[in-house]
Amino acid sequence: VTQQPLLGCKIPFRECGESRIPISDAFPLLQRHADRLAVIRSCHHDGFNHSPAQYALTTGMTRLGFPSIGAWITYGLGSVADNLPAMVVMTDPDGKIKGGTPCWGNGFLPAVYQGSPVRATGAPILYVNRRPDESAASQRSTLDLAQWLNRRHSAQTSAAASELDSRIAAYELAFRMQTAAPEATDIMRESAETRKLYGIDDEKTRDFGTRCLIARRLTERGVRFVQVISGSGDSKDWDHHDDAYEGTLRQAKKVDQPIAALLQDLAARGQLEETLVVWSGEFGRTPTSQGGKGRDHNPNGFTMWMAGGGIRGGKIIGATDELGLRAIDDKVHVNDAHATMLSLLGLDHRKLTFLFQGREYRATDVGGDNDLARRLII
Repeated sequence: VTQQPLLGCKIPFRECGESRIPISDAFPLLQRHADRLAVIRSCHHDGFNHSPAQYALTTGMTRLGFPSIGAWITYGLGSVADNLPAMVVMTDPDGKIKGGTPCWGNGFLPAVYQGSPVRATGAPILYVNRRPDESAASQRSTLDLAQWLNRRHSAQTSAAASELDSRIAAYELAFRMQTAAPEATDIMRESAETRKLYGIDDEKTRDFGTRCLIARRLTERGVRFVQVISGSGDSKDWDHHDDAYEGTLRQAKKVDQPIAALLQDLAARGQLEETLVVWSGEFGRTPTSQGGKGRDHNPNGFTMWMAGGGIRGGKIIGATDELGLRAIDDKVHVNDAHATMLSLLGLDHRKLTFLFQGREYRATDVGGDNDLARRLII
């Protein structure tokens, strides 16, 4: 039984759009897109601390060793980008999230399905460019020799075929990315109006806006799954143990304009119907106070929203109790959310399987029964 007092919300909510979806005044630009959103208020999982919660959100499991949902999606859909990775992740420059690389890892799927980190500033992918004193022809010859040796080694030993094949494919992809990656991440190719839309002219929104704009450019070029992360999981960003009010306002100012810009830009280009946008933290916060003005972790009831991907917006799914502590109505486990994402992308989570250690694994494990896709597109 908690001994902490309830902490009221200091930031007003207002009903937005024709759908009258309540959205916090911390996100005034996102409020304009209420009729595009499907807001799921009843998400939950079993991970209380950051790392297990981030694993739950991204892999469906609180334990290590399982593929991320992005890896499952690229496994199911394949790649249409010849010169770019099928899955890209862009972390916050302030630091990686506590869960680290397993949050975009391949788990027990072949290594080719793991996410590739891409940076928004400087070289987009570290160590992918050839040395200044090396010609393209020389590098091509070196790569051909390495590939020949790899295949010879594979034929003569019992080396894991998946890992070696992935390494060979990675070398080839890295060679092609030397041209493709800088072009895809060069936001100066966008108009000044577009860059301003994403807030790249403002120091507060520049970083997240840059990554959202790059995400749009990557999906245009065939990247299947782009994971853009805000914050590194400490009190300086979204982990508001000390001051939930000031912390929320501070972080919302960084992401509100870029998120709204991404939705507006995709819609204007006719790409939102073909692109599923999902926004969520790894958990919510408690309705009780911590340290006076802060809030603790709450995986028992939190909100996720989706837009695009065929969704008819202006919908609210589920609810928490009157305190906002636990999901009670139309509960949506993270496995259900993943099933929904897969369905919206044309994949049946019950049929998307991989044999590992004698068992047919699914992205949703034994869950996913509350697939919301049909309800979101009608």
